[in-house]
Amino acid sequence: MPPIGKPIPPLIGTTGDDTELELSGLQGRWVVVYFYPKDSTPGCTTEAQDFRDLYDDFKKRNAEIVGVSRDSVTSHANFADKQALPFPLIADTDESWCKAFDVIHEKVLYGKTHLGIVRSTFLIDPKGHLAQEWRGVKVAGHAQAVLDAIPA
Repeated sequence: MPPIGKPIPPLIGTTGDDTELELSGLQGRWVVVYFYPKDSTPGCTTEAQDFRDLYDDFKKRNAEIVGVSRDSVTSHANFADKQALPFPLIADTDESWCKAFDVIHEKVLYGKTHLGIVRSTFLIDPKGHLAQEWRGVKVAGHAQAVLDAIPA
């Protein structure tokens, strides 16, 4: 993971509509890359809805939102359609995005240890450099906090 102020590595991912998205192709805009554990789970749905509901405000600040999880393209397509998400979701089935941002860590669920995505968000400036990061995110109020971090 690059430190604050350093360039983000070039990444390409497949979105829920089965097209490729190149992270470097978004330069010139602020980019919010948020990682979440799983489509259609309560916390992940709320987080996606919060970013969706503020999407117009992000666009006014010249910002794009990209959601990332290890779910499949089909799962993302269904999730995005059901929640009317106006931004792309990357199907990171090979974990290349997760590894680049170092978001896969050991987690405990129902007393069992497993490797999973730690809910995290990264703000990339228009030059493609990491501007800010949030790790171990709590969903409530998070999308607004990210919006507030982008200059108006």
